[in-house]
Amino acid sequence: MTTARELMTPDAHCARTDETVATVAARMRDLGVGSLPICGEDQRLHGVVTDRDIVVGCVADGKDPSQVLVAEFCGEEPVTIGADDDASEALRTMMDHDVRRLPVIDGHELVGMLSQADVARAMPEDEVGRMLAAVSAPPSNA
Repeated sequence: MTTARELMTPDAHCARTDETVATVAARMRDLGVGSLPICGEDQRLHGVVTDRDIVVGCVADGKDPSQVLVAEFCGEEPVTIGADDDASEALRTMMDHDVRRLPVIDGHELVGMLSQADVARAMPEDEVGRMLAAVSAPPSNA
């Protein structure tokens, strides 16, 4: 059984709830990533901000990224995967929640990030194909 811990990128960089969107966007650019977990002063996971969130939820709405705090992107409890959960569970979680990246937690501690690519490298081709089809499909209007 391959676990999320074995596949994840460890030591994930966090965006802090008190940082501006502009600061976080620059960090994402510098790190070459499309998302960052959002952590509070308590170092607990409060959410995830993506490059799409920044474009759609800030820039496209005419908001000033240097004035908007990333805390605005903390909403519902973020979708996560346990560090010792099986890779197939990570795949199901990604498909069920239509996400491409998962924060990996051990207890309440953020220990890494798991991406589609991480899972794809370790899973059988047919499962990867189903995952990509599921997360790439346009949203239904039902």
